[in-house]
Amino acid sequence: MTELLSLAPDAAQAALADWLAGHAEPGYRVTQIVPRLWQRPAGSWEEATDLPAALRSQLAEALPLGRLTLVTTQLSRDGTEKFLWKLADGEAIESVLIPEGKRRTLCISSQVGCALGCVFCATGRMGFRRNLRASEIAGQVRELILRDAGAVPTNIVFMGMGEPLLNWDAVDTALTILNHPDGFGIGARHITVSTVGILPSLAQLAKRPEQFRLALSLHAPTAQLRHELMPIEKKYALPDVVQALSQFRRRVTLEYVLIGGKNDSLAQADQLAKLARPLGALVNLLPLHPGGAPDLTPSDRPRMIAFERRLKSHGVEAVLRRSRGLDISAACGQLRVELEARRKVRAEEHARVE
Repeated sequence: MTELLSLAPDAAQAALADWLAGHAEPGYRVTQIVPRLWQRPAGSWEEATDLPAALRSQLAEALPLGRLTLVTTQLSRDGTEKFLWKLADGEAIESVLIPEGKRRTLCISSQVGCALGCVFCATGRMGFRRNLRASEIAGQVRELILRDAGAVPTNIVFMGMGEPLLNWDAVDTALTILNHPDGFGIGARHITVSTVGILPSLAQLAKRPEQFRLALSLHAPTAQLRHELMPIEKKYALPDVVQALSQFRRRVTLEYVLIGGKNDSLAQADQLAKLARPLGALVNLLPLHPGGAPDLTPSDRPRMIAFERRLKSHGVEAVLRRSRGLDISAACGQLRVELEARRKVRAEEHARVE
């Protein structure tokens, strides 16, 4: 069965044209149907009332529109909203909507869980379950629009659950769906792919002509410390990753979570500056979300400010971000981990009662 929502718009249009021709439908139906995939998404074919009832019934049977089911949502005092979505097989993923002025940034997931085991990440604690399909990645945007037709995100960041470049084929297609005029039409410069530095897929991303943004999850200025925080360093070493970034045609952002007593000294700021300056990179300094790693301590505010100023003294552009959603489970993967823990406790209590 063809899943239209996992095809890039041009491929979806071609598949629809073939299907319609095989059902003796006029060719102009393609221009009626394609907008109902992403531009004016239909929750089901039954909602596409601009199509004949018989055709809607045939489409529902042959080309169903997969949906994500909203399990729960949390709204922070600062406006950050977190969504937990259930997939068709019962797995769950998270996305986070962050409003700031006219900007609405949606942080989306690319995998169920994650195999990388970064010590500061809640997703890593659940392990890897499976890759998402392109429809499930782009579906996180689609579901928001179905909830509110005027709620198209202005910015997309692949910084939710999973490592995008370990699911390259689906992410590659999802990027096209997000950016294509017949998809969601979000500008490439408003779409950021965050990666720990998976070199083969990084090369594939670099080949794409669109100006998608790239963010490297760095979090340490030396290979030794990075290996301690991020086991992937053993496979893709920091010098090789930095070399790959230097070949990238677009400006790179270095993501750096500040962890108290681990990577937040002024000497480490000096080391980070030596990496960032030759790349012309922007450094995003991120406060450690306490829910993401209960055994680690966030850097205190004065230390974070000093770290930022030290980078700037070296001529490095650095931005110290605010923590968002501190009053909800906004750390990546935290809401799913918490809900799974609650279900386990309830199951154990039920077993004791029996």
